[in-house]
Amino acid sequence: MKNLIVAVLLVFSIFGCMENLPLDEEISNYDLINQDSVNVIFPKDFKGKIQVVGFIFTNCPDICPLTTNNMHLIQEELKKEKINDKVQFLSISFDPEIDKPSVLKKFAEVRNLDLTNWQLCTGTKPVIKKLLDEFNVLAVQADTIYLPNNKVQYYYVHTDRISLLDRKGNLRKNYPGSKIDINEILTDIKELVDEE
Repeated sequence: MKNLIVAVLLVFSIFGCMENLPLDEEISNYDLINQDSVNVIFPKDFKGKIQVVGFIFTNCPDICPLTTNNMHLIQEELKKEKINDKVQFLSISFDPEIDKPSVLKKFAEVRNLDLTNWQLCTGTKPVIKKLLDEFNVLAVQADTIYLPNNKVQYYYVHTDRISLLDRKGNLRKNYPGSKIDINEILTDIKELVDEE
């Protein structure tokens, strides 16, 4: 009977972890460029750290600012928990034609982002397309509006996504970026920290 109880507890503990962090998918490496015009290989260059990855474009009027703010809130909570140094934040733009490094840098400055452990990256169109496909993130350019001052306002229909990668660079979980439960991802990050 004692062995049966131990076996049941073991099964529950295994499935409990799987439910909390259901994925364990190896991610390919991608050549990107960050806000300082430095080439980075994602996720390879950040292995050894847990990665919190948001998918955005800087011209977004709604979801992306919320996703970015939620990532900022996660970063601030991790500072309080004193585990911020174990995590790397990345915002990956799927609008490489507009979101050049200087635009990404301005986006970070306007939002007062702490870039100590946060990079904003983009890449060539083919690289970004492959990356989005691997993460199952949809980003389709939608309506374009021409404003009276000749400024063009355009939109993407896109997946609302923050992804969590473990220290090996494997995808472990996806969340709705603009509506993420901060406590849920903090719990998941702590679980990955404890996997050391």
